[in-house]
Amino acid sequence: MPRNIERFLLFSSDLLAIHLAILIWVLLREKLGFLTGVPASDLALISAIIYIFWLLLFIFFGLYRSWYAQSRFDEFVTLIKTISLGIFIIFLVTLDLPGDVENPMPMSRALIVTYWLAMCLTVCTGRMTLRTIQRKLLEKGVGVRNTLIVGNGSKAMELYDRVQDYPALGYRVVGMVSVEPERPTPHESKISNLGDLSELDSLMHKHEVEEVLIALEHNERQRVIDIIGSCNGHSVNLKIVPDLYDIVVGQAKTNQIYGFPLIEILPELMPAWERRIKRSFDVFVSLVVLLLFSPIWLVMAIAIKLDSKGPALYRQDRVGRNGRNFRIRKFRSMLHDAESMTGPVWADRDDPRITRVGRILRKPRLDEIPQLINILKGDMSLVGPRPERPYFVEKLKKEVPYYGRRLRVRPGITGWAQIKHVYDQSLDDVRKKLQYDLFYLANMSLKMDLKIILNTIYTVLRGKGR
Repeated sequence: MPRNIERFLLFSSDLLAIHLAILIWVLLREKLGFLTGVPASDLALISAIIYIFWLLLFIFFGLYRSWYAQSRFDEFVTLIKTISLGIFIIFLVTLDLPGDVENPMPMSRALIVTYWLAMCLTVCTGRMTLRTIQRKLLEKGVGVRNTLIVGNGSKAMELYDRVQDYPALGYRVVGMVSVEPERPTPHESKISNLGDLSELDSLMHKHEVEEVLIALEHNERQRVIDIIGSCNGHSVNLKIVPDLYDIVVGQAKTNQIYGFPLIEILPELMPAWERRIKRSFDVFVSLVVLLLFSPIWLVMAIAIKLDSKGPALYRQDRVGRNGRNFRIRKFRSMLHDAESMTGPVWADRDDPRITRVGRILRKPRLDEIPQLINILKGDMSLVGPRPERPYFVEKLKKEVPYYGRRLRVRPGITGWAQIKHVYDQSLDDVRKKLQYDLFYLANMSLKMDLKIILNTIYTVLRGKGR
């Protein structure tokens, strides 16, 4: 099932279920005499407001993310928890503190329990019905995901057989990738051997792979890190058979259905609701800063034009999330076409290419302000690893292990590495900052983002920018 159709059906199911729950609740209150004489137009307005509330709550808790081979029971439990939280919020918002504290809770207030039951019944029934239909479609081959199996030994063949036994998992195996080019693949009539690890990157592009299942023999364990490195920068889900779990301890979580265990490598550690809040905060701050201080940004642009020849804004290609290129915007702080003679190089502390106005702008990092436009477009975030140029990314991926792992999240204007280490001037600086970036990726949270933002503000106020 295409993702847009899946989301449309989810939204439609929830729309009907939420309004049906409200209708059940209203009819029950009317029958008990607690709701009389309310115009239909007012009820429609209240119903619309309540639907928007549930929609936002479901979005924040990730209930509209793409669903493949997930346990219906797990989703059911998540729905119950989310609905319970929503009912509690509604109860607090509608609380009449003096009346409800001094007197026993009236029956009209206690009926909110019936609304909770109605929401659980209608929403869960709608979703479980949709998921059951979706599972039946997966079993018929509709909506499956292109999948590669890495490995060509007995474990890989056993994994392939298990995947074929459970089509509802949603994996369409397009082929197998050998760990060593000289090793023959057993049972080649079952599955095609597409190549070896050196070709993994191109094979993922060619076959539009969305899932990579790793099944290596005991003596091939050391190749897991190489496989992860090849997959960095691709929007693929990595899963590995359980007996290799000790290689990636702390970076995996179990994913099991039908008693079919796989270990998910490098899962998204920030919960869906935190990611939504992070994105909303990015957009809000960007809009406020760009609009509220627009006269200042105009004056800065004029000063740049008067100080040196060339445009006020500097545009440059950078590598973003999942290896996608985008064009970054900054206030120009160097001479126009500064790299025309030198080619791509890192800036020095006393770089002669920096203009007079540019040196002033760099201290409080005001040259970064136009990147807020990139945030609004979804290319960047306020907090994340620093975006690098394609030339350096390709160079660093070859020379610095795990460098591509930074590409799993949106790059940021500021980040843990930026506040903990100096500006990049050499490969050693990149290696050091990579440790900080990996620490951030392993500990992403709204709390950590707030800590980074506060540290950045402190650095800006002290004029320690470069």
